[in-house]
Amino acid sequence: MKVGIVGASGYTGEVLVQLLLGHPQVELTTVTSRTHAGKALSKVIPSLRGADTGLCFVDSDPAALAASDVSLFFLALPHGAAATYARALVAAGKKVIDLSADFRIADLATYQRYYGEHHAPELIKSARYVIPELAAPSWKTEAALVAAPGCYPTSMLVPLAPLLKAGIVSREHIVVNSFSGVSGAGKKVEEAYLYVERAESAKAYGLTKHRHLAEVEEQLALHTGAPVVLQFNPHLAPMRRGIATTITVPAVKPDITALYAAWAATYGGSPFVQILPSDETPDTAHVVGTNRIDISAVFDPRTKNFVLTAAEDNLVKGAGGQAVQIMNLWCGFPETAGLI
Repeated sequence: MKVGIVGASGYTGEVLVQLLLGHPQVELTTVTSRTHAGKALSKVIPSLRGADTGLCFVDSDPAALAASDVSLFFLALPHGAAATYARALVAAGKKVIDLSADFRIADLATYQRYYGEHHAPELIKSARYVIPELAAPSWKTEAALVAAPGCYPTSMLVPLAPLLKAGIVSREHIVVNSFSGVSGAGKKVEEAYLYVERAESAKAYGLTKHRHLAEVEEQLALHTGAPVVLQFNPHLAPMRRGIATTITVPAVKPDITALYAAWAATYGGSPFVQILPSDETPDTAHVVGTNRIDISAVFDPRTKNFVLTAAEDNLVKGAGGQAVQIMNLWCGFPETAGLI
C-alpha cells in the first residue's frame, strides 16, 4: 500500500519516515515540505545517508496530493494547517491520520477556546480519536479520518482511564506532573530552545491552561461516562526526547491489587503497554526509540492517594509510532508491524 507524509521534515515527520521505510507492508512514496521541495530525502534527514530511497521532497499542494495514487496520508503539520489538507484528502477518498490537534477535540467550542478558528469543522463528526488500547473497535469502520493523540495525553489517558472507569480512583483532586524532552516543542529557532538555555535546566510552563488539557478531560469523560477535572503541570526537561508523567489521585478503593487487576483487564493483550511491578517506576531511558508506554503504581497509606507513573517516547508512542500502530489496525496489518 502506498503511503505519504505531509510535513515530513519535522521531528515527528522524521520518525514517521524511518518507521515507514522499514515497514513490511507499505511503500512510502510521497514526502512533502514546502521548505525542502526538490531536495533528496537524505539531504534533509542525514540519518538516511546511504539508504537508496530515491525519494525527494515535493511541495505540499493539497489538490496534487488528493489526485495522487497514495492510499493513506499522515499529516505531521501544525494545528490549523492540517485541517486544510484533511478536507482535500478525505474528499478524495484517502485515509488520513492527523497528528495535529485539529480533530482531537469533538466539541467545536472547546477547540476554538484553546486553538482558535477551525478550518474544517464539517469533518469533526466523522473523525475518530484513537488510542489503540482504549478505543472501541468500531472506529476502524466508522472513521473518515483519525486523530492521533497528543504525547502528554497518551501518558495520562493510558494509566487513568481504566481506573476511573472501574471506580478505583477519584474524579476529583487529580494532579498530573509531566516532564517532556525538548523535541516536544518541535523544530523552532527560538531563544528558549537553544542548547545553552535548556541544558542543565528544568521548568514548568503552560500552567492552568495547557492545550492538551482540553483533549485529556474530554476523552476521560467520554471513556468513563462523567466529567473529570484535573490539575496538569507540564515541565520542560533537559533531554532530547521522552515523557515522564506522575499522577497523584485519591483512592476510592485503596487496594493496589484491584488497581493492577483493572490495568491487566484492559491491557493484558496490548503489545505496547508494559505494566511494571509496584516497586519499579518507569524510566524514559528504557522507552526512547520504542512504541511502548511503561506504567506503574503505588498506594500511599499516609495520604490515601495512588501515585501512578508512566514513561514513553514523545516522538514514537506519543506521535509517529502510535500513528503507525493506528495505520496497522485500520488497514488490517499486524498491530506490531514496523514497530518495536
